[in-house]
Amino acid sequence: AQKKSERHAELKKKHEQHKVERMQKYQGVNLYVKNLDESVDDEALKKQFENFGNITSAKVMTDENGRSKGFGFVCFEKPEEATTAVTEMNSKMVCSKPLYVALAQRKEDRRAQLASQYMQRLASMRMHSNVPGGGMYNPAQTGPGYYVANPMQQQRNFAGGPQIARPGGGRWGQQNQYP
Repeated sequence: AQKKSERHAELKKKHEQHKVERMQKYQGVNLYVKNLDESVDDEALKKQFENFGNITSAKVMTDENGRSKGFGFVCFEKPEEATTAVTEMNSKMVCSKPLYVALAQRKEDRRAQLASQYMQRLASMRMHSNVPGGGMYNPAQTGPGYYVANPMQQQRNFAGGPQIARPGGGRWGQQNQYP
């Protein structure tokens, strides 16, 4: 006999332990395959990857109606086989669609990786931008005879809408109009 909280804690501990064991077991052998054609099923997916080694499982993810969601997983016996499959099958055309193949990751790990990549890209863009305002406006990029309004120079008219400041003063509808 156990208290509910004790039983809950014990089951949670077992579940976490099982999850960690499963992650370690399939680390480096489970592949994520994206951009699958709707006609590809489990057997067709397995056939595409069987040249690279022994496959323990191949599964195309489907919705509640049984239609393909466009991605799936292929699990190999050895990490070397999975690595070979990734290098050979990534960007390979299957049913007129290029496959995306990578090692499978947990959702939390993938999100953390993408977030760090985003932050690095954002930091490098800021470092390489020598134009105030993040490089949104560069008059040298416009061709001769064209004027691109800088959003920082916008003014407001009486109705509250934006009124673009133009070279030479004046506003649209006033005397010295530009073509």
